[in-house]
Amino acid sequence: MSDQPAGRWSALMVICLGVVGVLATWFSATAIVPELIKVWHLSNNAASWLTNAVQLGFVLGALSASLVNLPDIIRLNRLMALSALLAAISNSLLLLNPSLEVAILLRFLTGMCLAGVYPAALKLMATWFTKGRGLALGFLIGALTIGSSAPHLFRAVTDNIQWQWVVLVSSSTSLFAAVLFSWKVKEGPYAFGKALFDPKQCLKVFTSKPLFLVNMGYFGHMWELYAMWAWLLAYANAASLHLVSFPFGSPSMFCFIVVASGSVGCILGGILSDRFGRCYTTIGMMLVSGCCALLMGFVFDGPGWLLAIVAVIWGMSIIGDSAQFSAAVTELADKDFVGTALALQLGIGFALTVIAISILPLLANALGGWQWVFLILVPGPVIGCVAMALLRKLPDAERLAAGAK
Repeated sequence: MSDQPAGRWSALMVICLGVVGVLATWFSATAIVPELIKVWHLSNNAASWLTNAVQLGFVLGALSASLVNLPDIIRLNRLMALSALLAAISNSLLLLNPSLEVAILLRFLTGMCLAGVYPAALKLMATWFTKGRGLALGFLIGALTIGSSAPHLFRAVTDNIQWQWVVLVSSSTSLFAAVLFSWKVKEGPYAFGKALFDPKQCLKVFTSKPLFLVNMGYFGHMWELYAMWAWLLAYANAASLHLVSFPFGSPSMFCFIVVASGSVGCILGGILSDRFGRCYTTIGMMLVSGCCALLMGFVFDGPGWLLAIVAVIWGMSIIGDSAQFSAAVTELADKDFVGTALALQLGIGFALTVIAISILPLLANALGGWQWVFLILVPGPVIGCVAMALLRKLPDAERLAAGAK
């Protein structure tokens, strides 16, 4: 049978479109933090919990789903549709202008809902592709990237409009995603099969050396990624005070372009990974992103064009390898428990992001500004590179990308 089923690219398009819609709720509060700090009289540390709550909700949702093997025992489109609907509802309740405690709870619930979409979408995409899976998952993570950056675009183009519009638009796109997942999404011909409840499968992520190493690479990558996404706007606002001409016109548009540029990096990472290998590609991306994290402090004062170049390259490289860690899990894990392995990988990875996101504002306060805060992220990609280099030496690495390790 051909490993290029008819309809695979249209399935890819529909899934990616839905992911863009629902992931817009992830940073819907982060994009309006400057307004919320003023309206709700928040400190930077308190404001960080509007992002961290989503991360924690995602962690609990992903780990709970992996414990009961949820992505492997429920039809994926149903799980994704229900999760997108609940994410739209919890996100839209911010429009009621709740107390900070209730707002944090709503962000937590939004994160839990997103845990029902992201891991399931990764597994669903893999049912449509065997050959070219790295590229297909690259498109999917590119969609996640665009969705995550969308609130910054909403804020940039509605600069003179109240912050509630960002919440309203992101909730609406998530509702659209729920409809799309329910009516237009189905599994491909390479389904992994249904599993029975078996919590012991979680232990294989730690006892299987290949899975352990690919996850260590992913964890190093995640230490850097979401802390950068969460606090890039604060960095940009601080940098804009020192520059006469700020790149791309405003800090919000700057953040949108930098984060959204990651979609290009994801597609490039997919092409390189399928052709030259998962390990080579992830190591290369993390080397570039680590160097950019190091350079961001030096370009803080401009010139503006140099800040733009370094930031966009960072935006592309920091997420360009993400899909390949997930692709590697689909190739190395037990075929009946791929969804469980993905959910656990994501759950632990996002738990690390909570620590990184919390550290950055504390470091900014200690240093008296945001110029050098991204230095704390550099160890992540360094550890990730070492893990993936060790994985490449194992015989199991031959299972990656049809031998392109």
